[in-house]
Amino acid sequence: MSTTTDEFAERLFQASLGTIEVLSVHIGDRMGWYRALAAHGPADPGELVTRAGGHERYAREWLEQQAAYGILEIAPDGRFVLPKGAAEVLTHEASLAYLAPLARMLAGAAVQMPALLEAYRNGGGVGWAQFGADVRESQADMNRPWFEHALPGALAGVPDLDAVLRRPGARIADVGCGGGWSSIALARAYPEALVEGVDIDAPSIELAGRNAAASGLGERISFRRGDAALLDEGRYDAIFAFECVHDMPRPVDTLAAVRRAIAPGGAVVIMDEAVGESFTAPADDTERLMYGFSLLICLPDGMHDQPSAGTGTVMRPDTLRRYAREAGFGDIEVLPIEDFGFWRFYRLIP
Repeated sequence: MSTTTDEFAERLFQASLGTIEVLSVHIGDRMGWYRALAAHGPADPGELVTRAGGHERYAREWLEQQAAYGILEIAPDGRFVLPKGAAEVLTHEASLAYLAPLARMLAGAAVQMPALLEAYRNGGGVGWAQFGADVRESQADMNRPWFEHALPGALAGVPDLDAVLRRPGARIADVGCGGGWSSIALARAYPEALVEGVDIDAPSIELAGRNAAASGLGERISFRRGDAALLDEGRYDAIFAFECVHDMPRPVDTLAAVRRAIAPGGAVVIMDEAVGESFTAPADDTERLMYGFSLLICLPDGMHDQPSAGTGTVMRPDTLRRYAREAGFGDIEVLPIEDFGFWRFYRLIP
């Protein structure tokens, strides 16, 4: 059934309200106002800026807007309250429900809209470095609780993979390690392993180093700036690539380097978005979100370095299978890891 003019106008109006809501969440997150409400309880505008800083007039407008949107509640004394459920989503960095970084990521992408439009016109791209700290750090922050709290159990649930990772002195490589939380989670889950992270983004490597030092696991984790070509031939018992293959301009080259680096009997695991087997329209919410990331961040990032495969976020299983076979692998298989956020785990078969 086709959409009427009035129905589509209403849809766009509701989407605009959602956009305003996301941007307002970004303001509250960056100003520290949600954290102040979560830590110290209800506040009026003056109390809020005393706790967390900012200008009282802007704080009043933000508090009223948040209450108007139903994010905050009003206490009997007129002060503004952050409900417990919203507080977990917006402030609890260890929670699997933590989504405040999503607002920061979308805001960081929107800042680059002039560059994105230019890329759409001329076929160029917008590189990870240009997206900057908001996008880089928000991705690391959003993935962190999944790596810290869900990854160990997920890997332990695949016995033959877990056995490889538990080899005494096992060497694990983390390709496209970003802020290092995946590397840290692997080192923590497998205390006899040595973990090496590589990433082409220098600020990400610096961030990873700081995070590893703070974790107390720095002696078993090392980071190097570069791509998979840095990995020594036949050296690693396991190689992971978490949510990054779809961003790579030349994924086949990366997977070929991974194939050279893996030791006989080792495991190569790719975690990427859990998109559908094939394109369907209209799509489910996960697919719609992934197309959003692809339009605004991942495809422009991948297109920035030419020649490029131009994969985009919506990398379907058959696409990864083709890349793997072109890199010299025999096939891919989906690992029995379910309910792991927006992601799916693949093992590359020699």
